[in-house]
Amino acid sequence: PIAEQCGYIVPIGRWVLREACRQRRRWLDAQLAPIPIAINISAVELRSNNFVDHVRAILQETGVEPRYIEFELTETAFMQDPQSTIAVLHALKDMGIQLTLDDFGTGYSSLSYLKRFPIDALKIDKSFVQGLCTDSGDAKLVSAVINLGRSFHLQVIAEGVETREQFIAL
Repeated sequence: PIAEQCGYIVPIGRWVLREACRQRRRWLDAQLAPIPIAINISAVELRSNNFVDHVRAILQETGVEPRYIEFELTETAFMQDPQSTIAVLHALKDMGIQLTLDDFGTGYSSLSYLKRFPIDALKIDKSFVQGLCTDSGDAKLVSAVINLGRSFHLQVIAEGVETREQFIAL
């Protein structure tokens, strides 16, 4: 939050993206599993000038294909200036970057996000996963999010799976 308030989140975010891409490149060169690397993107970064151009430049500089990058965005990113956010997200999707709605259900969730924004996945917050086997309310919420994701043909990711029981329940 401090980096966002001071305006440092944009250069920090660019550094993180560049370093993540460099690491992804090393893993690809070492012939390790070609799975995407997830990077949290703040609302401030998403709205910054030339965000898409900077992303494209870093991908070209590091030689990483966009399909190996996944941006995780919170609902806050969607709430602030939704029209320009939609344009930026479509540009990222057109490049081939995967988009995940992070911590789904913990903020001011609007189901319209699922049809308005070009996202690939929902990420269930770990607070729901922790209570999955002990709290029927959490179990129902997790089940509902999974079914919602399926209905919209989205990948659903459960964050914070720590026990075999949680894994089996999921």
